[in-house]
Amino acid sequence: MKFVLEVTVEDGAVAQDRVAELERILRYWGGNLRHYALGPGAGSPVYDSAYQEVGAWRVVES
Repeated sequence: MKFVLEVTVEDGAVAQDRVAELERILRYWGGNLRHYALGPGAGSPVYDSAYQEVGAWRVVES
């Protein structure tokens, strides 16, 4: 099983402060993982601090 996290850092809040926004995204992403059955096909959009969708994560078979 492989976890894939993709984040676009060219727009919105992420583009303004990449380090702070990526820290926040990873913190919230990690904290919410317990709410998902982490099997192939699981996933969800990822949002910046302005609640703009900036990417997604997903679980795929390796």
